[in-house]
Amino acid sequence: MAVLVALVLFTAMSLLVLAGGREQANTEAVQDISQEGRRVAVAINNGTLGPEIGGSGGELLQVVDEQGRVVAASPRMRGRAPVRFPPPVPTDDRREGSSCDVDAPGGSCFLIVEYRVDTGTSTRYVFALTPEPGLLPQPKLALLLLLGTLAGTLLVGYGTWRSVGRTLRPVDEIRRELDEITATDLERRVPEPSRLDEVGRLARSINATLDRLERAVARQRAFVVDVSHELRSPLAALRMELELALSDPDDTDLPEALRAILANTDRLTAVVDDMRALTRLTADRNFPREEVDLTELADEEVLRRPLRTQVTVLAEGAVTVNGGRRELARLLTNLIDNADRHAASEVTVILGTEENPPTAVVEVIDDGTGVAPEDRERVFERFARLAEGRHRDAGGTGLGLAISRDIAEAHDGSLVLTDRLDGSPGARFVLRLPR
Repeated sequence: MAVLVALVLFTAMSLLVLAGGREQANTEAVQDISQEGRRVAVAINNGTLGPEIGGSGGELLQVVDEQGRVVAASPRMRGRAPVRFPPPVPTDDRREGSSCDVDAPGGSCFLIVEYRVDTGTSTRYVFALTPEPGLLPQPKLALLLLLGTLAGTLLVGYGTWRSVGRTLRPVDEIRRELDEITATDLERRVPEPSRLDEVGRLARSINATLDRLERAVARQRAFVVDVSHELRSPLAALRMELELALSDPDDTDLPEALRAILANTDRLTAVVDDMRALTRLTADRNFPREEVDLTELADEEVLRRPLRTQVTVLAEGAVTVNGGRRELARLLTNLIDNADRHAASEVTVILGTEENPPTAVVEVIDDGTGVAPEDRERVFERFARLAEGRHRDAGGTGLGLAISRDIAEAHDGSLVLTDRLDGSPGARFVLRLPR
């Protein structure tokens, strides 16, 4: 593209120069024949005009009377037909122009300068001619311009190629480095140019993306390891129960063995269900949304299953948000089940609102041992293990709180763990969602 643009521009400039040179050649030629014609006109006025005019330089001169008869001519115009050219206008005695209908040697078209000379008794017309300059009146200049156009175009092309190549060299290095990065060496990064231009910003964005990708893959691998560990225990328990039953079928308490197998199956089902929910939230957060009353939903989740402790729901009225009913139901169920497993005797669910900005607030409070401040973020990690008294072996899968926070964030909300406001032991989960 640069070569084409340069070729067009150089060609246009060359044509302009050639056009100017041709115009200058025309002007100079007209000036020369004007001087020749004026000398003939002066000779007519002085009465010194003979039948032969001009010198031996090859001038094209002709004098015609009012009847169109040639009365004098230069050697090269002798015997030629009278020049056909319109006379000057009445207010002027000179006319110039060009014509291709002239009987004269040296060319097909001629520049003409005509003088009208009044002698008192008659009128004479003096014609001075010269062949019209061709398209290239200066061949050396045309050749020089052609060579200059080619050289300039090649120079622009080479300079552009070098400049673009130097600019894009970091991009090629980035591409080569990206081609070599695989899932097993995500710690590698692309080179960042020293200049913070578009390429530099691109390299920084790519490295930031690789950072996020590396963290995501690390989380995925850790998640797979944790899931494998979580599934191993109930699977091992199932296998043990089945091997015991097969080793001594006569002494096996079949109902008791089936209940143990069913309990381990339920634990497997809970882990798989939580994994599916977590995967669905990670992959797609564009779930159907509707107007949901959190007060009604909390009552339904409390009454839907038997709980170990006394659960009290306190609300001043309807607290509505726009969200996924199934997702919000799972969030409340996870919080209530978690509080029920760790509470000593009582769980309180408080629903309210805040005005600036309009926010729905749900507090789930238990009277258990609570969580140390340094562990309050860890409880939201997948399969997190805490100290004695707060571990998930009490019946949870280790994914409930992680899922709950993901659901809250998918609704542009937040979920945090804090101290109880009354200073008593226990945990207080605070959920905030836009109203």
